[in-house]
Amino acid sequence: MKLDDLVKNADTDLKGVFDKLDRDCYINSKRVIDSFIKNEVSEVHFNSTTGYGYNDIGRDVVEKVFADVLGGEDAIVRNQFISGTHALCVTLFGLLRSDDELLYITGTPYDTLHEVIGIKENASSLKSYNIKYNEIDLLDNDFDYDKIRDYLKNNKVKVVAIQRSKGYSTRRSISIDKVKRVVNLIKEVSSDSIIMVDNCYCEMVGTVTPLEVGADIIVGSLIKNLGGGIASNGAYVCGNSKLINLVSERLTVPGCGKEVGPTMGANKMFLQGLFLAPSVVRNSLKTAVFTSYLLEKLGYDVEPKYNDERADIVQNIIFNDRDMMIKYCQGIQKNSPIDSNSLCIPSYMPGYDDDVIMASGSFTQGSSIELSCDGPLRSPYIAYQQGSLTYEYGRYAIINSIKNMLDENKNE
Repeated sequence: MKLDDLVKNADTDLKGVFDKLDRDCYINSKRVIDSFIKNEVSEVHFNSTTGYGYNDIGRDVVEKVFADVLGGEDAIVRNQFISGTHALCVTLFGLLRSDDELLYITGTPYDTLHEVIGIKENASSLKSYNIKYNEIDLLDNDFDYDKIRDYLKNNKVKVVAIQRSKGYSTRRSISIDKVKRVVNLIKEVSSDSIIMVDNCYCEMVGTVTPLEVGADIIVGSLIKNLGGGIASNGAYVCGNSKLINLVSERLTVPGCGKEVGPTMGANKMFLQGLFLAPSVVRNSLKTAVFTSYLLEKLGYDVEPKYNDERADIVQNIIFNDRDMMIKYCQGIQKNSPIDSNSLCIPSYMPGYDDDVIMASGSFTQGSSIELSCDGPLRSPYIAYQQGSLTYEYGRYAIINSIKNMLDENKNE
């Protein structure tokens, strides 16, 4: 079937999936507005602090709202975090001490964490502080429950880490139901272990958070889901109040913790971004579903399928062809609002072993909630697409990116 015919059929074929996304969006929106009302968010909370950031009432309200929305006791939400990786790094260094052990139960984490942990040698890594590391691979896209049980019975593990999103891997992202099952197992076998969830790309995909199924602490970036396309930087850590205090003292200063840190005008963008996040995440998911539908019908291998339950905003497109992957990403860039006149090409990127191609014509550099598409140039040549602030812009870009890939140059 031709692309134009598929596009015409999409609205009918995708209605059921889109209706479910709309229902989730409403539930998440209610959760956000209820928290704003409960915490009496006012214009005064948009005010900015400089210097040490003492007595920033806006910052305090931001963190109360985020904690409510994410189901935690406390949160630290700061523009001093430069990325999700930075927030994960600070969290790990905040929770772990010499001779402690970190165990990842979702296999090897993101490439950018390799030097943080010491998987790849670095004099500033956790390994250099005598912090031990091990990992247990997934089994058929689920946790290896038996191996996890045996390992925890025979080893004292301080932090058990779960990376829900797939990163640049071929495995599936981890659903909240699977998180719940493995959390119950960990609490049963090793109740003193801290369960940390890397929740990047997963926020507001569905209506339940990892903290609500027993995780102790979660981490995410604000230039992804919860920033709603408004936050221009920053990240959050949320969960158990004692753990949040440890993380805050690693980010700032022991003895000061959350009481310092100037907001420099960030409060409004954090609050407005969170306010828009349910709708923006819904639009991102609709764009991913639309992409999956078209490319699957055109014969490409995609994951998730358009009617699969999703755990994050990431859509894998498996091209098995280097040139097709490059052309598709270049089409995304060409149909983006910013730098549409740029030609993205594979190149070296810090933290990665392979050349990476990255299309991201976004208002905020590196924003993954805005439409982007990237991936390392290695077999089987998978492009990882995420985001879109609106479904209409995403739909337009996807149609024309496919045409670019197929050398059909006429725009919709």
